[in-house]
Amino acid sequence: MAEDVQLSSNQTEKLLQFQDLTGIEEMDRCREILQTHNWDLEVAVQDTLNMREGSPSIYRPPSNSMPTVVTNFPNQRFYQAVRVWRPQGIFGWGYFLLSFPFNFIYQSLLSIMRFAWSLIHPDPRRYVTDPLGDVLSFIQSYQSKYGPVHPVFYQGTYSQALNDAKRELKFLLIYLHGDDHQDTPYFCRTTLANQDVIAFINTRFLFWACSVNLPEGYRVSQALRENGYPFLAVIVLRDNRMTVVARLEGPVEPTELIQRLQRIMNDNETSLVAARLDRQERSLNQTIREEQDQAYLESLRADQEKERIKKEEDERKEQQEREEHEKKLAEQFKKDEIRRLKVELADQVPDEPPPNEPDTIRLMIKLPEGRRLERRFRRDHSLKYLYYFVFCHDQSPDCFQIVTNFPRRVLPCEPTRDCPEPPSFREAGLSQSEMLFVQDLDT
Repeated sequence: MAEDVQLSSNQTEKLLQFQDLTGIEEMDRCREILQTHNWDLEVAVQDTLNMREGSPSIYRPPSNSMPTVVTNFPNQRFYQAVRVWRPQGIFGWGYFLLSFPFNFIYQSLLSIMRFAWSLIHPDPRRYVTDPLGDVLSFIQSYQSKYGPVHPVFYQGTYSQALNDAKRELKFLLIYLHGDDHQDTPYFCRTTLANQDVIAFINTRFLFWACSVNLPEGYRVSQALRENGYPFLAVIVLRDNRMTVVARLEGPVEPTELIQRLQRIMNDNETSLVAARLDRQERSLNQTIREEQDQAYLESLRADQEKERIKKEEDERKEQQEREEHEKKLAEQFKKDEIRRLKVELADQVPDEPPPNEPDTIRLMIKLPEGRRLERRFRRDHSLKYLYYFVFCHDQSPDCFQIVTNFPRRVLPCEPTRDCPEPPSFREAGLSQSEMLFVQDLDT
């Protein structure tokens, strides 16, 4: 499986342009000519056309023409350093100056024609409208053609696969399916259907696949810039970014694929270990912060509850004090009102008739604390004067009723709104001499 040496996207474009311009069908021959000319497309094309016409080559490679090889990661791309050709000598500079306008016009017209052709006949694969539908369509097509024996395909878009692999800290294996490539059927029926390969991939990777003939697969192929099929790429989290760490192109046997994937995992496991440790540390710090926040919230709630209870207690005490104060004011107002009424009602009590006046009644009144009062009233006077007389005494209760001794009954002597004028002593049926009792209603 050719995975080690491949061309950059710029070199691939020059290779295809050189093949179109010269008509040479052998790709290896085109690549050899471009490498000889240090990938200078204009010089390589002109030199090739000159040699076809029998003219000698005007290209003089530099004395130190050994290409510099730079590696990126193990089992990945190799890049060749490109040296720009510059004309040498009078003949070289003269040819360069004469051919430059024609080459410039030719390249400009060629670029315009390609741009116009892309506008008239755009590639339908460039428009991705249903990426998930493309993936599911590929899986259904693959199973109908090669059967259900294969690694578990990730049923989601490429972006979703990247996010899940990053979240789960797993290796992501990308398979780009070339439907028309000659090595594809053998790879699918032999390698991907191998039980060891299936078990290895299912237990170690998220496996995402799609056909490059579908928009989603074509979009991914443009991002990964594959040059051969079958194509596999391994992506893993590195420096907090999902990075392509290996690219495998061309057919490969099951055993070799497992070995190469295992080697790729071994070479890049440290990045996942570092990511796991970093995530564990961040998770631990997050847990500690959450516990601290929870403890703070509980302490805050406890303080708020204490403050609420204290506030309610203060409000209760304040309400109680206010009620007591209002009660005292009401009692004081009531006492002042009673004192005023006693002064006012005392003037309304008629004078006591003399002892020898006929049609009078003599009353013995016993107060609650035991003191006895004696008073005479005219029989045609209202009972309210009896009430006023008792009410205005300094030892009388504020709220009371007057009852007879025998038979025991309550005298309706207090004026009310319904009965502002109580009956007279005669109407009450009192005899000439009576013993009355004052009952305190507040006790």
